[in-house]
Amino acid sequence: MTGQSVLIVDDEPPIRRLLRTSLGAQGYRTLEAATAADALARIAADRPDVVILDLGLPDRDGLDVIRAVRASNTVPIVVLTSREAEQAKVAALDLGADDYVTKPFGMDELMARLRTALRHRLAQDGAAATFRSGDLEVDLVRRYVRARGAEIKLSPREWDILTLMVAHAGRVLTHRFILGRLWSAGGDVQQLRVYVRQIRQKIEADPERPRHILTETGVGYRLAEQETLP
Repeated sequence: MTGQSVLIVDDEPPIRRLLRTSLGAQGYRTLEAATAADALARIAADRPDVVILDLGLPDRDGLDVIRAVRASNTVPIVVLTSREAEQAKVAALDLGADDYVTKPFGMDELMARLRTALRHRLAQDGAAATFRSGDLEVDLVRRYVRARGAEIKLSPREWDILTLMVAHAGRVLTHRFILGRLWSAGGDVQQLRVYVRQIRQKIEADPERPRHILTETGVGYRLAEQETLP
């Protein structure tokens, strides 16, 4: 049982009831809010470990909630969006949301996103020196990459992109976030796609069906966290 608290922010009672029941079965303590005002008050008063936030709130846009929270709080936020709300997903992530799940969603997927967001918060004070996922190993101190047991040579820019993804493993990084962190000027999405394709050619067993660097269509990329092979 986790004992961690989750604030559910959604104006639809059936959604809150579903999440309350499912999260409670996994050992989470749940808090609820139906409006943006209630959500901000709950976050300030109850300090939840993670927030599930629907962007379509009746009194205020969910993006405004993220903006207000991020002015003073690093609590992980997983947003709920519709499948058509591509720009809203990008905007939420750029404002500081940790991840998103599209409606209708599966509970297994939502639970995985919550665990990733919570892990990332715990690791913020000091990331591990070595990242391992499946057949991929990235040593941030000795600056080497191995895939399928062989050492991989990356260009400086490829290394920067991969290590940025390692620092945020399991989370979606928007194109804008990556470009803003790694290109002072002159970078564009097409250039980023070229570099990601080159990295995949080096680290993926099948670059056309990547298992490590996953594309979030229209949004950005996610470095998958897999069980490490023995």
